[in-house]
Amino acid sequence: MRKGIAGLAALTQDVLRQKPTSGAVFAFRGRRGDRIKLLFWDGQGFCLYYKVLERGRFPWPNAQDGAVRLTSAQLAILWEGIDWRRPDWGAPPARVG
Repeated sequence: MRKGIAGLAALTQDVLRQKPTSGAVFAFRGRRGDRIKLLFWDGQGFCLYYKVLERGRFPWPNAQDGAVRLTSAQLAILWEGIDWRRPDWGAPPARVG
């Protein structure tokens, strides 16, 4: 997780073969799984969001070709550290009677 904006933008272009200024959000996870960076072009410049979990790891999808597309809801759940593939919604609602 040493790369900054320029390094992550270069990875986006060279490895993922994507245009970093496309308006998409690009997510990068650290090796240990407890850190994540999101790179986003807002039309004027790059925004870099960085989050470190105190406990646990960010779930990470299996990428067949190096890239995975997530919906905005899946990305929001991922950012919160919840496993978007198997969210734990808790107990089912109690029956009203």
